[in-house]
Amino acid sequence: MKTRDFFFDLPPELIAQHPPETRGESRMMTVDRRSGRIGHGMVRDLPDLLPPGTLAVFNDSRVRKARLFGRAGDTGGRAEFLLLKSPDGLVWRVMSNRRRRLVPGRVFLFPEGLEAEVTDGAGNGPLLRFSRPVTEEYLDRCGHVPLPPYIRREDEPRDAERYQTVYARVPGSVASPTAGLHFTPEILGRMDRRGIRRLTVTLHVGPGTFLPVRSENIEDHVMHREDYSLEPVVAEEIAAGKARGVPILAVGTTSVRVLESSWGEGGPVPGSGSTEIFIYPGYRFRGADMIFTNFHVPRSTLFMLVCAFGGTDLMRHAYREAVREGYRFFSYGDGMLIF
Repeated sequence: MKTRDFFFDLPPELIAQHPPETRGESRMMTVDRRSGRIGHGMVRDLPDLLPPGTLAVFNDSRVRKARLFGRAGDTGGRAEFLLLKSPDGLVWRVMSNRRRRLVPGRVFLFPEGLEAEVTDGAGNGPLLRFSRPVTEEYLDRCGHVPLPPYIRREDEPRDAERYQTVYARVPGSVASPTAGLHFTPEILGRMDRRGIRRLTVTLHVGPGTFLPVRSENIEDHVMHREDYSLEPVVAEEIAAGKARGVPILAVGTTSVRVLESSWGEGGPVPGSGSTEIFIYPGYRFRGADMIFTNFHVPRSTLFMLVCAFGGTDLMRHAYREAVREGYRFFSYGDGMLIF
């Protein structure tokens, strides 16, 4: 299967650079997989479109302000780092705009007297050893929101709130599970009153999630790995619902990845782990019956995932219609319900 088959033309002006003025006031396309019918509405309509009793699965990962600016201790040159993962808060795997200059022993200086030394410059990416633990509180004070590269501006104060879901709980993501950005307490309350059961899983979104596939054949693509967890009570409720024929709505592709990665005999297996699942056309879904998601990057694994779920021809058609209708794309863009 060729990567070029998942390309589509997207006018740059349709890539949303800012969130909508009011959370939840985005447009929503609906796509019926069986009939092929495409409809248009608003995200606030979503609760009324879901059958009562639906189990809606949300990702409660919280985005860290993991983008950190510093200066080289020897030259004073400005450096930018994205803090990815740490076992103890002291040593962090990072991405940087100065990777070629991240030679072991080099020191960088950060706000509030924090220093870091490069301890590795190869392998799975550079490692920085900080002079004291980098805490969530420090990042909240001194870090910046890690907006994706297609948002071509610096982060602003309101991004700290708008690039976070209202139900975010567990810190760990360096990119937002963006389908959840549409939900407000009012929309969630209407779901509750409709008898829609809300469940949460956790998947920490990594920096590779929005990147296009660069191999000619998609089967040659090496998928990024992301950590997830699934509580036993949630797994039990999903398995029981599935056995009763209750529809499962995955809110976002990250929730899809947890459901499909953890699925065992008869339902999801609880626990913590990591996943590099790559879902593309031909995959047989076991957990998700409906997906609510945003519009994704051409040639990305996320677009391939929705093509696997909705059908490649239908999703290509839906995306062409989204372009014609002027839908806003990507993280701060509009939504789509595929059922």
